[in-house]
Amino acid sequence: MRACNITRRFWKVWYRNLVVNRQNWKVSFLPPLLEPLFYLLAFGVGLSSLVGRIDYGGSQVTYVQFIAPALLAINIMNNAFFENTYSSYVRMYYQKTFDAMMATPLTLEEIITGEIFWGATKSFLATLIMLSVISLFGLVSYPSALLILPLSFLGGIAFGSLGMVFTGKVKTIDLFNLPIFLFITPMYLFSGTFFPLEALPSWARLLAYTLPLTHLVDMTRSLGAGRLDASLLWGLLYLSLFCAVFFPLAVTAMHKRLIA
Repeated sequence: MRACNITRRFWKVWYRNLVVNRQNWKVSFLPPLLEPLFYLLAFGVGLSSLVGRIDYGGSQVTYVQFIAPALLAINIMNNAFFENTYSSYVRMYYQKTFDAMMATPLTLEEIITGEIFWGATKSFLATLIMLSVISLFGLVSYPSALLILPLSFLGGIAFGSLGMVFTGKVKTIDLFNLPIFLFITPMYLFSGTFFPLEALPSWARLLAYTLPLTHLVDMTRSLGAGRLDASLLWGLLYLSLFCAVFFPLAVTAMHKRLIA
């Protein structure tokens, strides 16, 4: 099994990306800081007055309280997916970083693991910043909201693995537009992020629950509202199984591209 070729050395790849990221940390810091402010301003001041209150978890919440945790889930997805597609592709194809690392004792499996864990770390750091901003508006409940942080790392591994599968498949960097259009955009719109899934037809609701972002949104929303129930276990099981499937698929896809 290729997983047997993964040792603690993959942290060297993670640390390399961390050192490089320190050089432009101000650019990485701004999006998770400003994005929730823009969304909360647009939805809280504008759309919220039109929508009114929404039934969620047996109680009524404002629209801005409804979407704030979903913004965290979208943030987790975007940071990991785009890091392990565009950024990983640039390191692999244009900068030849992967070739340089493969000339060391590092295995390809360790390189890909380090890349995916770095994508998950970016999701974690961006979530930490965004959660701090949202907390200033009193839109999440503590201490349960703190559990969103480890959840962001698990979600980062899930979406990072998915992104790395596409990195192993696409021929040119422009073709990333295809999975973004076919996978990321539908999840962004139809995973219960901006409206309750109950508003969808039954067939569409069932389809939505096959998407990883739906479960991530449900979990961040529950933890943000202080609701700790069995649905969290189902979401955790789904994301864990998703990682268990797509992580080895990512390693296999990259192995076929770079070695086989």
